[in-house]
Amino acid sequence: MATATKTKSMVAEELAAAELIDTHCHLDFPDYQADLEQVVKRAAQAGVRQMITVGIDLASSRKGVELAEQWPGVFATVGVHPHHVNEIGPDDYQALQELGRHPRVVAYGEIGLDYVKEYSPAPLQREHFAHQVAIARQLELPLVIHDREAHADTLAILREAGELPAGGVMHCFSGDAALAEEVLAMGFYVSIPGVVTFKSAATLWEAVRMVPLERLLLETDAPFLAPVPLRGKRNEPAYLAHIAAKVAELKGCAPAAVARQTTANARRLFNLR
Repeated sequence: MATATKTKSMVAEELAAAELIDTHCHLDFPDYQADLEQVVKRAAQAGVRQMITVGIDLASSRKGVELAEQWPGVFATVGVHPHHVNEIGPDDYQALQELGRHPRVVAYGEIGLDYVKEYSPAPLQREHFAHQVAIARQLELPLVIHDREAHADTLAILREAGELPAGGVMHCFSGDAALAEEVLAMGFYVSIPGVVTFKSAATLWEAVRMVPLERLLLETDAPFLAPVPLRGKRNEPAYLAHIAAKVAELKGCAPAAVARQTTANARRLFNLR
């Protein structure tokens, strides 16, 4: 028991001394209203030097940009989540395009399809997804893709859009190794959330083992999906170290190697400095 504890402690120290990037979190959510400054500080102490706070509608996108202006290590995305496309209109999209030109905005998303909750009708989701892919192309921003139980339609819309020079990432990857291969073939990155630490995540483990480390990103999706051993608690960027440690275990490499490569990947895709 002492050896296991020591090993976990050593891994935590190694990652804290490295440099990690949380490529997907939601710092604008009410969950952090009372202690955001402490959340950002804890992230830095855990080795998470940069974070990307992700927009889900116009208000969230605006708030994300405000936070990115406030915190040097925070960047933002803009976009409309599939849950909210039934609330959006042409004027909102015009505002999002203007916001997308802000220097602290590094991607367009989170956009895509969600056939699990289907808060917006599936045909409307597809229409808005295709429209937002076109906006991202105009802005020359990479895409942040949300895909839940909509793999075939998500890939079909992306293929129909043609070449996307800025690329993108399949956020919170929920598919198998075969889907990961298709995503990689399109030039996209695969982003790994805290789900990878769950005992039930054998399918995701196979995908992580298959995807080259050069094409992996790490994310918390905070405040959701806290990793083991914090499952059930409010998630936050500091917990990214647990995800990095599990990916290192699955890849059979040092946690610091995972930190270095995924950080380089994130900087390349999102043009971070």
